[in-house]
Amino acid sequence: MAREAGLELADKPASACLSSRIEYGREVTPENLAQVERAEEAMHALGFAKVRVRHHGNLARIEIAKEDLGRALTLSALEQMTEGVRGAGFLYVTLDTQGYRSGSMNDVLPVTAIAQAS
Repeated sequence: MAREAGLELADKPASACLSSRIEYGREVTPENLAQVERAEEAMHALGFAKVRVRHHGNLARIEIAKEDLGRALTLSALEQMTEGVRGAGFLYVTLDTQGYRSGSMNDVLPVTAIAQAS
């Protein structure tokens, strides 16, 4: 519908609430949300359209589309990602080699908790 209406956001990937990027048990604060937002903006500026930056305290876990992993795994790209994400306030930067996965923060939950939620 967005494409038919001529909206620029027609090709923009869906984006869940930023609080879904904060690990379970960590307080969701304006500062944490701003860190995630700035880090994801830095990744978008590098040309990664499908990206999530997961907030694990001082550590940022970057998930990008699997088809982009090859492009990301160069020394130059890794340095640019590190600079951008550290510039958002993270101390450590990791690239999740499994790629982007919706709901990956749920991996730490017991299977029974996930079944009860659905």
